[in-house]
Amino acid sequence: MSSAESPGPASPPPEGVFDITQYGAIADGKTENSKAFLATWEAACRNAGNSTFYIPEGTYIVGPISFSGPCYKNQSPEVKIEGTLVAPSSLNSFLNSEWIEYKNLNGLVLTGRTRVTNFDGQGAVEAWKQISCWSSRECKVLITSLKFSNVSYGTLTNISMVNSKSFHVSFHESNHITVRNIIITAPGNSPNTDGIHIGRSTNISIVSSAIGVGDDCISIGPGSINITIFDVRCGPGHGLSIGSLGKYKNEEDVIGITVQNCTINGTQNGVRVKTWPGSQASIASNMTFEDIVMVNVSNPVIIDQEYCPASSCDLSKPSLVKLSNISVKNVSGTYNTNSAVTLLCSSNVPCENIKIIDVNLNNTVSNGSTPRQGRLNLKGVINGFQVDNSRF
Repeated sequence: MSSAESPGPASPPPEGVFDITQYGAIADGKTENSKAFLATWEAACRNAGNSTFYIPEGTYIVGPISFSGPCYKNQSPEVKIEGTLVAPSSLNSFLNSEWIEYKNLNGLVLTGRTRVTNFDGQGAVEAWKQISCWSSRECKVLITSLKFSNVSYGTLTNISMVNSKSFHVSFHESNHITVRNIIITAPGNSPNTDGIHIGRSTNISIVSSAIGVGDDCISIGPGSINITIFDVRCGPGHGLSIGSLGKYKNEEDVIGITVQNCTINGTQNGVRVKTWPGSQASIASNMTFEDIVMVNVSNPVIIDQEYCPASSCDLSKPSLVKLSNISVKNVSGTYNTNSAVTLLCSSNVPCENIKIIDVNLNNTVSNGSTPRQGRLNLKGVINGFQVDNSRF
């Protein structure tokens, strides 16, 4: 090739676009790129104009990293991901409980590329093999793939994630976030791989997304207020869960949860509220589950105030989490256990104002025999219980 034919240096990215490869990132699936990612972020965060943190096509190994603000004029760079970020497989690479964290940011926009895996947690290599993870959360290390801490007015769109070591996405002390068209995938037997966990956050919306994991598709923890889940496809996994609540001291209340127009397929539970026995007092109220299709779900609708997954609780001490104003409406489909609706309320703090309206679920068995008669399973104390036009 003559010198006239030799390629020149790569063109610089457009103004305001900060390309990780311009700061030394290498997409070979082998090189550790954390320093290049941080250098790119710092440049984009300091930039006086609009900024885009850009990850082009390719596979990038990235160790634990925190993208922190506040940035210039308290406005986060846009994050555009067209490549695949791969976590270290070894748990020894993690000093904290997060792989990638976005922290103290306003106006974060994080966008992936359709049909590209943006985040690969490599949980199967080592993390899921911890024996204690199969029976409880008391594992050696639980690593969240993508954590948002103190993030306000943000959006996540077109993101695809696989095989987190533990939670795939977590929101903590964040507000006004919209998650749209996110795809999260892990095997149904992968321990503690919740799809999205929300805690101490307000005004979070998760819409038009698909989540199939080994634990809760979406879990909503203490301090969550005004959470909306709409048009979400869940399965495999443990379903859509409020809680668990009441495990720790001084937990904040959960108020205003709406789950609507969702499909739950092949899960251990459908929609669930779970609280620990022997808990301190708190409140969970104003919850609506509406327009939901169940497909071969084991426990379609369940309130469980005796939640104790590792059998390490004293069930003689009732839960003190006060549940009230819970509406389950227009739920249809199939289930494969004895009870379509199970309400295990506290014997000390009554469930109040529980409405079951237009719930029509067909009970089936996998061996093709005649379907069994389902039933409504009640325990504890319920004040203000209404069942209308429902068939179990």
